[in-house]
Amino acid sequence: MSTRRQDRLLSALLREDAWIAGPRLADLLGVTPRSVRAYVTALNARVPGGDAVLSGASGYRAGASARAALAARSGDDATPRARLHVLVRSLLDEADGIDVFDTAERLHVSEATLEADLAKVRSLLDGASADGGLVLERDRDIVRLRGGEREQRRLLSRLAHDEMDAAEFPVDPFRLALGGGTIPAEAVGPFRTALVAALSDLGYYVNELAIADVLLHIAIAADRVAAGRELDGGDTGAEPVEDPVAEVIGRLARTQLGVELGAGDLAHLARLVLTRIVTPGGTDPATLARAGLDPVVEAAVRGVVRQASTDYQVDLDDDAFVLRLALHVQNLLRRVQEESRTRNPLTRSLKSAYPMLFEVAVSVVSGLQERLGLRADDDEIAYVAMHIGGRLERSRRAETLLTATIVCPGYYELHEVLRSRVDHSLGQGIEVVRVITAMDPGEDEIDTDLVLSTVPLPGAAERVVLIQPFLTEADVERVQQAAARLRRARRLTRLREELSRYLSADAFVSPLPDAGEEEIIRLLGGRLLQAGLIGEDYIENTIQRERLSSTAFSDALAVPHALQMTAQRTAIAVGVAAGSVAWGTGRVRVVALAAFSEQDRDAFQTVFEQLVEVFGEGDSVQRIVRRSATFAGFLDELVAVIDG
Repeated sequence: MSTRRQDRLLSALLREDAWIAGPRLADLLGVTPRSVRAYVTALNARVPGGDAVLSGASGYRAGASARAALAARSGDDATPRARLHVLVRSLLDEADGIDVFDTAERLHVSEATLEADLAKVRSLLDGASADGGLVLERDRDIVRLRGGEREQRRLLSRLAHDEMDAAEFPVDPFRLALGGGTIPAEAVGPFRTALVAALSDLGYYVNELAIADVLLHIAIAADRVAAGRELDGGDTGAEPVEDPVAEVIGRLARTQLGVELGAGDLAHLARLVLTRIVTPGGTDPATLARAGLDPVVEAAVRGVVRQASTDYQVDLDDDAFVLRLALHVQNLLRRVQEESRTRNPLTRSLKSAYPMLFEVAVSVVSGLQERLGLRADDDEIAYVAMHIGGRLERSRRAETLLTATIVCPGYYELHEVLRSRVDHSLGQGIEVVRVITAMDPGEDEIDTDLVLSTVPLPGAAERVVLIQPFLTEADVERVQQAAARLRRARRLTRLREELSRYLSADAFVSPLPDAGEEEIIRLLGGRLLQAGLIGEDYIENTIQRERLSSTAFSDALAVPHALQMTAQRTAIAVGVAAGSVAWGTGRVRVVALAAFSEQDRDAFQTVFEQLVEVFGEGDSVQRIVRRSATFAGFLDELVAVIDG
């Protein structure tokens, strides 16, 4: 059981000093309410009275022994891990080495335990750098760590990396990596917020899944620089980067962390950001192509994507998707060259939950290996799978997906909790694309379908839904209702546009005279003739066709037409009777003269079938006819009836 999460639960209760509902605690910890109950049981077991956490109808709150329970943390594996961090920090900080006996006494362990810890450090060094650049040297009781600054930082990063939790942004790994030095671990959170905002302002999309890794590197760099251990240009392994990203990192390190980073560190960290956590924003292919994409990489990605689309019968034919994936692959190639691995906390779940999606990604990466010599582990394959899954999901959901902006004034991480709840409760049909923490956002800041706001907004429009900071069931229902209205409006607009391709006010007659079918055909055909859509021969051919067999489909609708498809484009002239008009051996209420064109007859087929279906239903006919005094009324009601 996670002692870290138990401690976080206790800390949250002590900070609030009030009752906190179980679901809220679960959201804060990134676990289920059942896990919260298990943590409470374990925490109460830490103290004799069993009153570290109190439970009640209102949730949970800190009990009399809460602070004692926090101090009495007893996780058997936590102490050795923490001791290993302290030992590594000592070796890194003491250039002249550490004394084994003094260090054992300081850490309150036996010499044998410390020797075992040193053996663990030696095993870690094998993975700190590919060229074995770090070694432990021993001279009797003195142990020294030798190696380059870059390799030393990589060792710290690896240690902290093992502490990372996939579901959250924990402070503990940063605290262990920084070792209580000049950079407080608590400063990393505000730095992260400011960095994401600044990168977004530069027009980048930020990969939130990978950002913890990069922040760890930034925090370690700041800590080492504060201790007088900078990277020079040769240590970065790359040419200096002159980029706004480097300026952002330097400015935030100065203002948020109190450290002035040099050119070598800025070049190294900017490259990490550019190759690991950002991609150019926007969806315009031309914009993406200008982002420094290598044509060789682009061609290789296009080729493997085309092959995967054929092999797996999936829709990956989208230029913006191909270019984004190509940019990702280009960054991946750079990471491989620099021996820099990016962790993906969703790898395991993607492989188990979406095996076919992962298989497509494996196929793509395999093709890239043949074309570009790309080497990728499961974490990197998972990122490719996420690109592919995102494309397929967007393709599938495009018809119904609505975008949303959350407006939630900043207070601690309340906006993040709210976004998580919205994603959990409404994520199937609503995509949150932006979170605004200002009290009074400008109208130009919001261009999404819906606005979910915790504060009243001036001039609230139909798309604005007022919600609580902690999303309630009533909030979810109101948002769903607003979303349903918007989706229906979108469907109606799309259907109206489709019908408007074939129907127009200039070819609409109401009321229709009861003058016999041939005169009605000439009347309606004349409207299409005036519009330049048909010739005189089309009208005569339609009359000839009607004489062969009545085109009345029911007692409500007749659809006269010529057998020849000679119209300039497919169009329909509509006439609506005040009551009914004679047609063949019966009477009809609506006449739709159809002029067919060879080029778009197939596209018209769906519309034609819908018309026949609608006017075959008596109730639908009544509704439409009642609103048919004008073309606008006729079209509105027709659209509404077809939509159901």
